[in-house]
Amino acid sequence: MKIKPVILCGGAGTRLWPYSKKNLPKQFIDWGGWTLFGKTLDRVKGTVFDYPIISTNSTYLNLIKKHLLKHKIKKYTIILEPLKKNTASAILSSALLKEIPYNQPMIFFSSDNLIGKISQFNKSINLHKKYLNDNNIFIFGIKPISPSPEYGYFITKKISNNLNKVDRFIEKPNKNRARIIVKKKGYMNSGMFFVRKDSIIKSFKKHQHKIFEHCNDAVTRSKLYKNIYYLNKVSFEKLREISFDYAILEKSKNIYGIKLNIPLTDLGNWKEIWKFFKKNKSISNMKKNTFHRPWGKYINLYSGKGFLLKELIINPKSSISLQKHVHRSERWTIITGRPKITINKSKFFKGP
Repeated sequence: MKIKPVILCGGAGTRLWPYSKKNLPKQFIDWGGWTLFGKTLDRVKGTVFDYPIISTNSTYLNLIKKHLLKHKIKKYTIILEPLKKNTASAILSSALLKEIPYNQPMIFFSSDNLIGKISQFNKSINLHKKYLNDNNIFIFGIKPISPSPEYGYFITKKISNNLNKVDRFIEKPNKNRARIIVKKKGYMNSGMFFVRKDSIIKSFKKHQHKIFEHCNDAVTRSKLYKNIYYLNKVSFEKLREISFDYAILEKSKNIYGIKLNIPLTDLGNWKEIWKFFKKNKSISNMKKNTFHRPWGKYINLYSGKGFLLKELIINPKSSISLQKHVHRSERWTIITGRPKITINKSKFFKGP
């Protein structure tokens, strides 16, 4: 039996854009001929996978259809949520579809992560497929390069050559605690899950029975048009808004970690975007796009569709002029240093 991939694609990217901005979510941003959602669609074309299910909302339906056409994915199912209720309901509603056999192995991807070494990743999936049962859940962990407070972590106990049971979860620790976790060989929680349909249903019935009832009702009363499920709004709005991690993972005693030494990039904030494009910019391009000024220099790292990403290096005791822009907005992220900032009549110091 092939693995059923489910792509969770309902996020708004509020870490990247302020709530007040109506920008494209990060999974649909064109980074130069590619998007994170497009990369995710390409990932599920592997021979280990069945056709995908995409869990989203009506706001993104047209964008999703365009991506499916562009990436030549002809067979798929879309689930449309009437409201945003976080990942617990998205995962459960996907598992409750009648088209999915009861013992179906399912893998849940976020639509906005960039993963490297795909063949190694797929090999790990195949290796652990035989260990799936109706009572366990596997989560994918990424070996951290450095401690970061941006991610959640988990620590495991080895119980056999191929199985590592999760001992505890740590949700976004501060940098000092993250450093200790990395020393203890903790892994970053990737937000990807590998589990059978019957195990999901049993877990929700045991730990979140009300969520199961309302979600099951929303799926049962959904309207199916072609290959799109429109979940029932009356039932769905009764659901508690909660993540799968809090609803199930932290309550279950049968969680296993799949440890991966592969690159995973989360372009969820401008600091991570800066790191990614600076790392992938060639030395010749860096020189060509570097412009020197009396106060220091700036480097044009990437020119995307409707935006420009640049790095400013300001010399100590130097300053740039006060600026005001009518036809564009700017978002600044301090990477190092503690500059003095002036906004209107306010003056203050700010560090990274």
